[in-house]
Amino acid sequence: MQYGICPLSLVPLRHSPDETSEMTSQILFGEHFKVMESRKYWSKIRVLADKCEGWIPNNQLQFITQEEFDTLEEKDPVFASDLIGFAERRNGILTAVLLGSSIPQSLDCLSVHFDGNKTKGKQKKENLINTALLYLNSPELKGGKSPFGIDASGFTQMVYKINGYNLLRTAEQQSKQGEALSFVEESEPGDLAFFDDSHGVINHVGIIMENNYIIHVNGMVRIDRIDHTGIYNNDLRNYSHQLRVIKKIM
Repeated sequence: MQYGICPLSLVPLRHSPDETSEMTSQILFGEHFKVMESRKYWSKIRVLADKCEGWIPNNQLQFITQEEFDTLEEKDPVFASDLIGFAERRNGILTAVLLGSSIPQSLDCLSVHFDGNKTKGKQKKENLINTALLYLNSPELKGGKSPFGIDASGFTQMVYKINGYNLLRTAEQQSKQGEALSFVEESEPGDLAFFDDSHGVINHVGIIMENNYIIHVNGMVRIDRIDHTGIYNNDLRNYSHQLRVIKKIM
């Protein structure tokens, strides 16, 4: 078994070992993973935090030893909490570190220095909305997980991750986590609302706010009204998503 860590700001995680293949997710700076299969130019990896698998180019990953991997696994995760910060390499070159990136407590494996703001451990539930608002107006990007492009489930996953809670990668997977609530009125800011398509497949998720508002990704990270029917888009004057279930994660 081989192990790796992301030394770059972010790396696309692709469905197959081809640069034109669909991007299913992204790996952010400092995230470590298992290398399931290694070829000449590509490696198939598995991120332990959410069990997400995919292919990344070998020239965009840094292999680490099992000892380094085990040390990273044993430490409580620390996450960058600024919209953008910088890690400085020993030669003085800077690497952008985006919101929600992982900051190993020992950066020896990356040979960098990082002194930006960080979060560690489980945060209070009310902090979820403050974190979510940092992504406001970020453009929608399928498979994205950064302020410069993010999808609906990537958005909820990153907001919870920064606050110390693991969510799985897709909306359907996330909908199987937590405790179901019967009504919108029972929800609290920070709870997750899930939405389905005409075939009953859960394909969207957002974060409940106060006073029947929701923050979610639809073209961009935006705030809309929510009721028992779903999300009402005031710009379009209609419902954009049909409510399926609300889940309390924390």
